Amino acid sequence: MHDAGELQHGWTPDAFLEELGKQGELIGGEALGDPKSSTLYRVKNGDPIASDGPYAETKEQFAGFFLIDVQDRARAEEVAVKFAGPGETIELRPTMWPGGEDQ
Repeated sequence: MHDAGELQHGWTPDAFLEELGKQGELIGGEALGDPKSSTLYRVKNGDPIASDGPYAETKEQFAGFFLIDVQDRARAEEVAVKFAGPGETIELRPTMWPGGEDQ
């Protein structure tokens, strides 16, 4: 998160997450471990293969996620923008539910 611990528009991460929770929009989220500790699993010629990480050919790493349940895409964009900061990239991606389209 931001070095100063403050998001755009004066929001702090904890206060904003608490607000999302009270509104029933925050489903959950977790920080992820160091990419160096990851393992990829593939199947090649019918045999499983495990490979140690990291794998990204970039300086950017997927550090964690928040799962939110909001009314529409516009609200999801409002939430994502509040987490954006200088030098950071926030990815907004819909979930996929069994038997349905991206949500």
